[in-house]
Amino acid sequence: MSALNLTLQVWRQAGPSSPGRLVRYEARDISPDMSFLEMLDVVNERLQEKGEVPIAFDHDCREGICGSCSLMINGVAHGPNPGTATCQLHMRSFRDGDEIRIEPWRARAFPVVRDLVVDRSALDRIIAAGGYISAATGGARDANTILIAKDTVDTAMDAAQCIGCGACVAACPNASASLFTAAKITHLGLLPQGQPERIMRARQMVRQMDLEGFGGCTLYGECQEACPKEISIDTITRMNRDFLRAGLSAGRAAVAGSD
Repeated sequence: MSALNLTLQVWRQAGPSSPGRLVRYEARDISPDMSFLEMLDVVNERLQEKGEVPIAFDHDCREGICGSCSLMINGVAHGPNPGTATCQLHMRSFRDGDEIRIEPWRARAFPVVRDLVVDRSALDRIIAAGGYISAATGGARDANTILIAKDTVDTAMDAAQCIGCGACVAACPNASASLFTAAKITHLGLLPQGQPERIMRARQMVRQMDLEGFGGCTLYGECQEACPKEISIDTITRMNRDFLRAGLSAGRAAVAGSD
């Protein structure tokens, strides 16, 4: 496949309080074997050679693990390929002469920092609210002595694949973080180590999600379509179940305290 010549429409915004706009750039002689981020690297090198300010975008591992490469590409979170983070998207997925629109995540809880970079620390605060387990000090127990059904392990590990990129929020018409929060709750809630905080975890993480300004979930399903790890919205059902139990437990505790 020969080199690609592309036209980019890139969102440029100097800072959180600055107005933003789409700016046109030509990306010439792009190898189809480049990743999308490598293509942006080339564009930035050429901008710097001309004395222009390079495009700011997030990246770290570039292996589909860290979740930093959060971009809307032609209106689709992480681009056109399912089950793929932006850093795993290769330019052979596009055709010569294509015009590509590149924007940051669009959500009130993800304010723009600069250009394509958004502040996703709201997700960190949701995890801090309850995404942990209690662990006794001392020697570690042999994992083979903790018997867990294979179906349970598979479901927990599927949820544990969440990389916290925020694609589910960006794709959701309501900008809900329910799939992200549900994946964390499901992962820990299914395993024996996560049982002590299970009910508290659901109550506190959902409460923090609401405090951060994310929208409510109405089960559109776009979140699971955009997720680069293809996490199912079935995890949201598990989260809702645990959250309901948390409410019932709090209600029973209040009644018992009044007796």
